[in-house]
Amino acid sequence: MKWFVAVEWTLLIMVFLRVLSGLIELTVAGLILRFNSIEKAIVLNGLLAVIGPTIFILSIVIGLVGITDKLSVPKFMFIGTGAVCILIGARL
Repeated sequence: MKWFVAVEWTLLIMVFLRVLSGLIELTVAGLILRFNSIEKAIVLNGLLAVIGPTIFILSIVIGLVGITDKLSVPKFMFIGTGAVCILIGARL
């Protein structure tokens, strides 16, 4: 049985970004509880509104860079358009 599985660096970076994002979310949740203030909770949620999409875009860009040799330019544009649509839809 094969126990060692090779994982691409691109995938590891994407996983790290998702784990980091989750840890940031949990940390902010703890800070909101600790501060026990609606005003501070709004500020912290505002910070998360910037961090979340940034990690999302970074993760997609890293993934696309990792598969540059496998996709054509129109497919890249289609994926990029889809990511932008997700961000626009989440904001409206």
